[in-house]
Amino acid sequence: MNQVMNEDPSISIKKAEKIAYENNKLHKRLCRQVGQAIGDFNMIEAGDKVMVCLSGGKDSYGLLDILLTLRERAPIDFDIIAVNLDQKQPNFPAHVLPAYLTRIGVPFHIENQDTYSIVKRVIPEGKTTCSLCSRLRRGILYRVADELGATKIALGHHRDDILETFFLNMFFGAKLKGMPPKLQSDDGKHIVIRPLAYVKEADMERYAEVKQFPIIPCDLCGSQENLQRKQIKAMLREWEKKHPGRVENIFSSLSTVVPSHLMDKDMFGFADLKATGEAVSDGDIAFDEEPCAPPTANVVRFGGLED
Repeated sequence: MNQVMNEDPSISIKKAEKIAYENNKLHKRLCRQVGQAIGDFNMIEAGDKVMVCLSGGKDSYGLLDILLTLRERAPIDFDIIAVNLDQKQPNFPAHVLPAYLTRIGVPFHIENQDTYSIVKRVIPEGKTTCSLCSRLRRGILYRVADELGATKIALGHHRDDILETFFLNMFFGAKLKGMPPKLQSDDGKHIVIRPLAYVKEADMERYAEVKQFPIIPCDLCGSQENLQRKQIKAMLREWEKKHPGRVENIFSSLSTVVPSHLMDKDMFGFADLKATGEAVSDGDIAFDEEPCAPPTANVVRFGGLED
């Protein structure tokens, strides 16, 4: 007998309901995490004009989508404009982003600048072009923000990007330096924000699939992948697999810094340190067997999401 190829309709309905439930749960979690980051670091204020830098990748699409949701629920009014820099990379599908942004009704600006030719002329064949490309792109986006009157520049870097940058700086730059969720731009004229700071890359990947964003690949220019970042990413994924919770603890440590227990003499006055005869709460616990428990997460207020 031939096997029945079609599933029982009731089973198909249950599967669809479960998928819809999980998708809604993911959306709520992303909105909660982005809202918490915005609130924790005061990223967006009343009257802001937020320039969302849209590359065509999963993260910037997701950032725009979530900010649009939060804007509807936020207790303050702010504007959003999407900006894409067309760097004239070969085979770049220039129609994709305008078509998508027009369809969802978001104001946008496409900046056309042939940085691709500059990078190819300056960087020797076979060398990674990402660093120079990034610097050129950053300068152009700052200028565009001025021209558009944007008060905040929003980038789509997520939690994994922040952790990878932290370890890259530690392993290869000998610095305890990460990727801050909010900072002043190089030229001192703009505030750059990263609302996805608390969001895992895996969640952004799944969200992009759910929303079916028209993804534009990031390797159109033929540049080599940053091998050092690739190594760090593999290391973190291995840790997450073998030691659940380790990566989360490392990320939490970035916001729980104790300068008196590091070695930066410019950050803490070791030279002037003297015994006061009084107990201190953050004194020497170097010989304690168990570390202090991580701090309790803050409740989200931005956008009215608290689940």
